[in-house]
Amino acid sequence: MSQSKSVYRVQFISNAERYELYVREVAQGAMFGFVEIGDFVWDNRSGVVVDPSEEKLKSEFEGVERTYIPMHNVLRIDQVKHRGSAKVTELGDKVTPFPQPAYTPKN
Repeated sequence: MSQSKSVYRVQFISNAERYELYVREVAQGAMFGFVEIGDFVWDNRSGVVVDPSEEKLKSEFEGVERTYIPMHNVLRIDQVKHRGSAKVTELGDKVTPFPQPAYTPKN
């Protein structure tokens, strides 16, 4: 695992959207082919300005202690000094998932 003070920016694709999350724990998951992330870092400052993208992510991952992301969906994992804004952006129709299935049944 990682040191508790380290913060990681994890970028991955899910359902035609690019997720960017900040976590304190990144590991090779116990399930083969998955990256395990946990200890999510959210903006705890109370203010008038609210980022709707981060609020959407907070509600989506509410109650989640750790999640498992398929390795082929991970775009990048960076160790960062400061936490940024978690966000989700739509990819659009021009993005093709990679890789294609390894096994395609013959008709």
